[in-house]
Amino acid sequence: MIRRPPRSTLFPYTTLFRSLVLVRNTFLSHAEQYRWYQVDYQIGVFISRSSVNIVQIDKLWLLPILQFVNVVFFLFESYYLFIPSVWPILGFILFEGLLGGASYVNTFYKITQEVAEPDREFSMGAASMSDSLGIAMAGAISIPVHNVFCSLPIP
Repeated sequence: MIRRPPRSTLFPYTTLFRSLVLVRNTFLSHAEQYRWYQVDYQIGVFISRSSVNIVQIDKLWLLPILQFVNVVFFLFESYYLFIPSVWPILGFILFEGLLGGASYVNTFYKITQEVAEPDREFSMGAASMSDSLGIAMAGAISIPVHNVFCSLPIP
């Protein structure tokens, strides 16, 4: 049996591994799992972006390291499909959303708090452009990677 992603993979840079994670023997179809993964991710982003006034993260360098660990985890999960239940995956995806939202909001928060007024606008623009460029590059890379994973047989 060949892996087939759900039809609605509109944003490949955020959905590469979420669209490939498949839990068999669950009450959700593959398409339903994908939709719940997306909702779960957005809940994590919403929570973390809404909490900057309560929790500020000073060590921003730690967040991309944790995001990379998450990518490696989902790479292995997408290839081997070793998690037998949807619940741990929902936990990891919520964590992924929390990390992504925290990276974004804390970067801009630190710019507003630590960059001098004359340089703040440039810093915001540079951070926005870097974010957009990273998303575009991830999208471009994820399309061929996604196609390779979809051509693999399910273990």
